[in-house]
Amino acid sequence: MTATAPSISDPTRSFLSREHGLFIDGRWVGAGTSKRLSVLNPATGDTVAIIHEASATDVDRAVKAARRALEGEWSQIGAQARGELLHRLANLIERDAQRLAELETLENGMPLSLSLSTLRSFCVPFIRYYAGWPTKIVGDTLPVRPSWGPPGDWLIYTLREPIGVVAAIIPWNAPCAMMVLKLAPALAAGCTLVLKPAELTPLAATRIVQLAEEAGFPRGVVNLVQGVGESVGRALVRHPEVNKIAFTGSTEVGKAIVREAANDLKRVTLELGGKSPFVVFPDADLDEAAPAAAMACFMFAGQACMAGTRLFVADPIYDRFVAKVVDFSAQLKLGDGFDPLTTIGPLISAAQRSRVQGFVDRAKRQGITVACGGSAVGDQGFFYSPTVCVGVEPDTELAQTEVFGPVMAAMRFDTDDEAALVRAINSTPYGLAGSVWTQNLSRAHRLAARIDSGQVGVNFHAAISPETPFGGNKQSGWGREYGSEGLDAYLKTKAVSVRIVGPAPAAARG
Repeated sequence: MTATAPSISDPTRSFLSREHGLFIDGRWVGAGTSKRLSVLNPATGDTVAIIHEASATDVDRAVKAARRALEGEWSQIGAQARGELLHRLANLIERDAQRLAELETLENGMPLSLSLSTLRSFCVPFIRYYAGWPTKIVGDTLPVRPSWGPPGDWLIYTLREPIGVVAAIIPWNAPCAMMVLKLAPALAAGCTLVLKPAELTPLAATRIVQLAEEAGFPRGVVNLVQGVGESVGRALVRHPEVNKIAFTGSTEVGKAIVREAANDLKRVTLELGGKSPFVVFPDADLDEAAPAAAMACFMFAGQACMAGTRLFVADPIYDRFVAKVVDFSAQLKLGDGFDPLTTIGPLISAAQRSRVQGFVDRAKRQGITVACGGSAVGDQGFFYSPTVCVGVEPDTELAQTEVFGPVMAAMRFDTDDEAALVRAINSTPYGLAGSVWTQNLSRAHRLAARIDSGQVGVNFHAAISPETPFGGNKQSGWGREYGSEGLDAYLKTKAVSVRIVGPAPAAARG
């Protein structure tokens, strides 16, 4: 496959021409080592930028800067001012959406139209939603007195305080969205941050931090360190002055973070892997559901935690529906994200493409049929064809393990045995998302209640909004993002009990 020449703006070209350092304590600085990392365009394999790799000393400087800001200037800024700063950041991201989308497409490969849509329709509203929260973070007054306290007057109330310094570790599959998911609620709560984007996709994150600087956040509130997880990420997780870790990524890495965080009982939220079911009953609108099933799996080239990678189809319509999905999938335009006709971009790396191919090859050896796709495409970049596998059983590797690529496992189910369907749906270690397609609302509500996942859509897959809690059950994660629950993860509660002593005023004594 031949990649197109990127159509990028002059400001983006200027941005790419520089080496990109770290942002610590309000200053752009070089790393404390001479190590550099190349950022590749996954559509071509070409190097598009060079970044500095942070050392453990750099991480320590960034955390200490965040601590000083937390205890200093940032703590003195009122709730309304925090909200105004977030609104300013949202406006700047909206202003620079085209530039950010170009950077994201260059480093991640997603279609430019998808990146623009994500920035304008999700990232900006998400920040604005949390910009409204700082003035609404309130405690309670409790009309009680301590169980063993002396009689008399008491004032007992609660305070909601920022959890402290947050280490936000961000994946490569949707750089801008993942950045604001951590940034907005943490800042709304009054925390300070040290951000570590994935080393494969650091460019859009760097630009967003530049916009935070332009918005006027005090020095030390937002810090950026670049580098690989094994060194920079681990240094953040182990740092004794980090109070909370906010991580999105693989389940394997999430478990390692939990083990490290247990040493000093850091607060941890994890948004991890998924193997989401897409369930189709005979009474569904099949013409709507078939393309929706394909895009639920293949959007972001299958590199999405919510991807509907397990297709459950009722036996009476299985052959007809799968044929519709295959026909639609075969027509998807695979190509460079800068080509306006592209609907599916490349995988992030050669290693990821090899991993995906391994899953498909093993499935074939198990007797699973590949109805379409199943191979790498072209001799440039890291493209992989949208793949539909049929004849899959629920207990096979392809149905149990997250591939994180454009591979769908299609399975039959008996409409008369709903219990067996629910067992198959819940048989994986994951529980992030899913959808049920039917016109029978009783059935839809019944299944939504029985599917063990953080989100279930009815006649729609991946229905997200800033206000709606998002997160996983089982090995798909800990905690929730989005909405008020996403804000709670960055707050701690303090109870204050005041015994009111001294004589009552003379007028009160009568």
